[in-house]
Amino acid sequence: MYILKTEAAFDSAHFLSGYKGKCSNLHGHRWVISAEISDTELLAEGQLRGMVTDFGDIKRDLKNLADEFDHAFIYEKGTLKSATVAALNEENFRLIEVDFRPTAENFAEYFFMRVKEMGYKPYRITVYETPNNSATFMD
Repeated sequence: MYILKTEAAFDSAHFLSGYKGKCSNLHGHRWVISAEISDTELLAEGQLRGMVTDFGDIKRDLKNLADEFDHAFIYEKGTLKSATVAALNEENFRLIEVDFRPTAENFAEYFFMRVKEMGYKPYRITVYETPNNSATFMD
């Protein structure tokens, strides 16, 4: 099996609703997405002969995915009062509402599925919320 690995990063804020600890407060991270793409065979023809995929393509696509979340406040649907959301929108803050608790574990699965939707064969997606703390999702 061949495995290609590349990374992309984004900065964003989040909080964990219902968590008893300091992560219940609004805080930020430099999130790093480490994507490992796999295949059992290399391409046999054309410009990409001898490759799984073009590193340039996967790097670009992963960067675009990370950029979707860059410099935003990510929050779980239903965890903020509508007045809070309205006030933040009025201040032109960039808000991203997700259907999951914004943990490294959930982001790892989310990015795995998104990379798969792009047509790649993800082997493993690891999301770092700090240089020493990460979560990995494998199918």
